[in-house]
Amino acid sequence: MTVADRTFVLLKPDAVQRGLVGEIVRRFERRGLKLIALKMIRVTRSLAETYYAEHKGKPFFEPLMSYITSGPVVAMVLEGDGAVSIVRKMMGKTNSAEAEPGTIRGDLALTIGRNVIHGSDSPESANREIPLFFKPEELLAYTRLDEAWLRE
Repeated sequence: MTVADRTFVLLKPDAVQRGLVGEIVRRFERRGLKLIALKMIRVTRSLAETYYAEHKGKPFFEPLMSYITSGPVVAMVLEGDGAVSIVRKMMGKTNSAEAEPGTIRGDLALTIGRNVIHGSDSPESANREIPLFFKPEELLAYTRLDEAWLRE
């Protein structure tokens, strides 16, 4: 696997509070993505400002800061061929009202402000986001028993 085959996923406070963590992780694992890092944390204001730096100055920035720091989140790194694009498709559109049924947001979320999940939008974003939440030694290399059945 290359770094380009990794992506960052954050299950937001609403996913944790609603007890959706297991179901969402299960969807990724059933698809064939390998979980190489996982932890539950409380996002600090400082981390939130770094993580959402591109939104600073926008009207929704302060509500976003309050929301993402309001409760525990689950951060994870997934690995697999084309992980970024696969996760993006599985998540569905950011605006949950427009997300297709069968996607995580289409099945589990109702509004854009409480859309349960974030996933990196590019390999470059994944490379920026992963180190914000994980130290290099927290990314675990191992072989899943089913890997031979997932690739040609």
